[in-house]
Amino acid sequence: MSGTNARTRAVTAVTNYKPNSETLDYNKTPNNEIFGTNVFGSAAMRDRLPKAVYKKVIKTIENGEKLDESVADIVAAAMQDWAIDKGATHYAHVFYPLTGLTAEKHDSFFGPDGQGNAITEFSGKQLIQGEPDASSFPSGGIRATFEARGYTAWDVTSPAYIMENPNGTTLCIPTAFVSWTGEALDKKTPVLRSMQALNTQAQRITTLFGHPDLPPIKASGGPEQEYFLIDRNFFFARPDLINAGRTLFGASPPKGQEFDDHYFGAIPERVLACMLDTERELYKLGVPVKTRHNEVAPGQYEIAPVYEDANVATDHQQLVMITLKRVAQKYGMECLLHEKPFAGINGSGKHLNWSLGNSVVGNLLEPGATPHDNAQFLVFCSAVIRAVHKFSPLLRAVIAHAGNDHRLGANEAPPAIISVFLGEQLADVFEKIGKTGTAKSSKKAGTMHIGVDTLPPLPRDAGDRNRTSPFAFTGNKFEFRALGSAQSIAGPLVALNTIISESLDYAATELEKATKGDPKKLNKAVEKLVQKIIKEHGAIIFNGDGYSEAWHKEAEKRGLPNNRTTPDALPAISDPEVVKAFSKYKVLSKRELVAREEIYTEQYAGVVNVEAILTLRIARTIIFPASVRYQNELAQTCTNLKANGIAFDTKTLDKITGLVKGLQDSMNDLEKAMGHHAKNLKAEARHACDKVLPAMLAVREVADELEVYVADDLWPLPTYQEMLFIK
Repeated sequence: MSGTNARTRAVTAVTNYKPNSETLDYNKTPNNEIFGTNVFGSAAMRDRLPKAVYKKVIKTIENGEKLDESVADIVAAAMQDWAIDKGATHYAHVFYPLTGLTAEKHDSFFGPDGQGNAITEFSGKQLIQGEPDASSFPSGGIRATFEARGYTAWDVTSPAYIMENPNGTTLCIPTAFVSWTGEALDKKTPVLRSMQALNTQAQRITTLFGHPDLPPIKASGGPEQEYFLIDRNFFFARPDLINAGRTLFGASPPKGQEFDDHYFGAIPERVLACMLDTERELYKLGVPVKTRHNEVAPGQYEIAPVYEDANVATDHQQLVMITLKRVAQKYGMECLLHEKPFAGINGSGKHLNWSLGNSVVGNLLEPGATPHDNAQFLVFCSAVIRAVHKFSPLLRAVIAHAGNDHRLGANEAPPAIISVFLGEQLADVFEKIGKTGTAKSSKKAGTMHIGVDTLPPLPRDAGDRNRTSPFAFTGNKFEFRALGSAQSIAGPLVALNTIISESLDYAATELEKATKGDPKKLNKAVEKLVQKIIKEHGAIIFNGDGYSEAWHKEAEKRGLPNNRTTPDALPAISDPEVVKAFSKYKVLSKRELVAREEIYTEQYAGVVNVEAILTLRIARTIIFPASVRYQNELAQTCTNLKANGIAFDTKTLDKITGLVKGLQDSMNDLEKAMGHHAKNLKAEARHACDKVLPAMLAVREVADELEVYVADDLWPLPTYQEMLFIK
């Protein structure tokens, strides 16, 4: 008997891999010379636009002023000329529907002139507005199937860019996507609305501190992206990876990550070549990528940018994911962005670094050397604490999806309990204020002497970091650490911007009432406000081990919710308090929020359904036949030996027979669970979570045990030790 040879071919192809892309010549074109070259940003606009038009566009970008529509034709002509000079034949309105992916509609610059020739056409109207079909994207009932009209609207604050292809280039224009009724069908529109709300409320606080009429205060974002790279030969030999993005089967390899030898280890040559090429492509697109390194699990890596304007950071994050996958293919690899592509080892997340400020007041979450004296910082920081406590179920909901459920709270990611880590210094300051209304000192940063003469003294921070916290203060920003690696950062950004707008509104109102325009009363008013916030919302602050069972018990005592699964978490999106806040600041209406809850619930149930079908199909058509072949080989061997009077130990045959029976039974149970028909989407998602996923896991447990018994030459699927360790 012989099994499938797809796995053998894959291993052979990987071990014989030779680069198929040209070596990049960094001496010919250094990275600093290519940064932003494919972006129609400030430099390109300054070169190509009349000075008066350029100034109007920059005012819109930097100051949030309404775009003068009279300049649209001039900008469109300059943008077209720039793009054609770079080889573009088409332009695309790029938008971000509620699938969480990037969508684009391409149109040609060229049209017939009626005389047998082609002329270029790209007007201001075409730049400003497009019309993709709105009925073919998730809308949560906002658009019926027969109601097709939707609009894309040019977002002038996010620069247009050129996307290169081996056969040409395309001008890509970031846009918002709304329905004919003006409701948001995308991720970008609420980001822009929430940033507008955040600016309005933050300006009220800074005005109290003597900074009126500031340029817009903007949220900034810096998402750290984790991902896996495996050879594409392995990828195409695994139907589960192709269709679900994660392995639904796979026994643990003899060696995993238990030696901690992969994290920050030397980057394999092929992987590093891919990273360098990826970074170069991102530099062209103006994405300020900064960091790369090996992550904890074998085959896992990270890329991180410098943080920037949150709206631009959101668009850039989509480009990072697209570019990672595209460039990986050049090097014969597949980039896996799923949160848990491999069971039993570290999953992949996305850490969103968030802050707010502008060029005049700087970073408003910068505590300085003496945070106890920094009243403005204390107001903004305490407002964040209040927002996270009051709306923690919402923050859990916006990072809830099927993939992320596999990693949250699994000793590799923060728990599903939302809490705030402040560090020793700030925790001490806020604790003192909470108790007495004031803090007269702060724990100081220091100097670390390592004890080696040749090594310099190192500045030592006033507090440590906490990797188990889902929402951690990290010096001058908060790091939302619970995002999934495959998700857009837009949803978490919208939530943060909106709930902090609500909290800043509350703080500004309290301070305005207390001071009544008298700046001399401000310090006392701040002390009273911060003390009140800490007394009412300090339960959210936790500096300890988020993985410990003790914290779970303590969190329950504090009244902090622990929504472990996506069906538990998603209802918070349409909670009355959430609807009230989002409606008040005109970020999302009740109908838009309810639509999103429905879409995400449907997506969860859909993902589990696809995975269940795959589990059943792979188990029945690939794993079961291979196991039966091995069972038959053992049975034939036993029969032949007995016929010749030779004793044969049947323990292995008995084990295989029991596992094959167990595989059949578990497949039947899964099929039965999949036959359930729920009365509504929420019930369907609940059933998928409580019944289908456990039934899938039962099939997997038997199959994974079979993997370590069935003869290696018969096992059909590439194994974990092959996919993770053969580069």
